[in-house]
Amino acid sequence: MTRPFASTADLGEKNTKLEELEDGVYAFTAEGDPNVGAVVGPDSVLCIDARATPTHAREWLDVLRTITDKPVEWLVLTHYHAVRVLGASAFDARHVVAHANTKRWIDERGAQDWESEYRRFPRLFKDAGSIPGLTQPDVAFADSLTVWLGEREVRILHLGGGHTIGDVAVWLPAERIFFSGDLVEAKAAPYMGDASQAEWISETLPRVERFGARALVPGRGPALRGDEVGACLAEMKGYTSTLWTTVRDAHARGASLKQAFDEARAALEPLYGDWAIFEHCLPFNVARANDEAGGLEQQVWTAEKDARVWEALQAE
Repeated sequence: MTRPFASTADLGEKNTKLEELEDGVYAFTAEGDPNVGAVVGPDSVLCIDARATPTHAREWLDVLRTITDKPVEWLVLTHYHAVRVLGASAFDARHVVAHANTKRWIDERGAQDWESEYRRFPRLFKDAGSIPGLTQPDVAFADSLTVWLGEREVRILHLGGGHTIGDVAVWLPAERIFFSGDLVEAKAAPYMGDASQAEWISETLPRVERFGARALVPGRGPALRGDEVGACLAEMKGYTSTLWTTVRDAHARGASLKQAFDEARAALEPLYGDWAIFEHCLPFNVARANDEAGGLEQQVWTAEKDARVWEALQAE
C-alpha cells in the first residue's frame, strides 16, 4: 500500500488571516498553504508572490482591495515554483521582479514544474484554465534591488542558494520586517527537492538570522514576531540539517535511497511529523539530498519522476 500522493488528499479549504505588521505592511497567511504579502505606498503597492492561478490570486486581491485601491506597481516573485507565480496575470502589475536564476529556471523547467505541482497540489490550482501561460518577469537582478515606496525603503535580496537557486527575500530595514518566501517555513516542512541543501543550512539561513528581524513572514505558516522568529529559525535549521546529514551519511556508507529515506523518517518524524506537508515533502527532499551527496546539480522534476520517487519511497 502506498500513501496518497503528495497533497492530493488535502482537499479542505484553509482559513486565511490578514495581519498588518506595521502601517501599510500586510501578511496574508493560510494555515500552511503558501503565504503572500503586500506593502502599500503613497501611490502604489508592492505585492509578494502571486499564488497558483489568477482565480486564486483574485481571492487575495479582493481582500487587499478592502484596504487600498492603489495599483500594483511591483510584483515580487520569491522563486520559480508554480504555486507562487502562475497567478501573476491577475495583479496587472507594472513590473514583475525575480532573481535572474528564477527567470532562467522558468524558461528551462517552468513547464515541467507547472505539471508537477498541479498534480501534487490540485486544491491550490483553482480554475487552472485561467492561467494564461508561464509567468515571465520583466525585471531580473543578480544580488539586490531597492524599491522606494514614497519614503519607505524595500530591499529585494538574493541571499544565496536555498529552497531553489533563485530565492529572494523582501526586507524592510526601517521596520525590520522580513518576508522570506520558502527560505523559511513555520511549522511546515521545507521543500528541499530543488534545494542547494548544504549551502542553505551553512550559509543562507545564518544570513537570514543576522538580519535580526522584528517580524518575519515565512513561506508557509503564521507570521512571526519577536522571539518567535529565532525559535522558528532554530527549528528550520534542525529539520534541514537533520535531513541533509542523515542522507549524506547514508550515501557515504553506500546505503540505498530507500534505506536513506527510512533513516531520515526515523530521525525527523518524532520532532517534525505533525508539520504541514511533512509527508508530501519527505521523499522529494531525501531524493534531492541523495543527489547532492553524489555531486549532482538540481534535476528537473517531472510528473513522471514524481510518481516514480513516490512509489519507491512511500510504499508502506
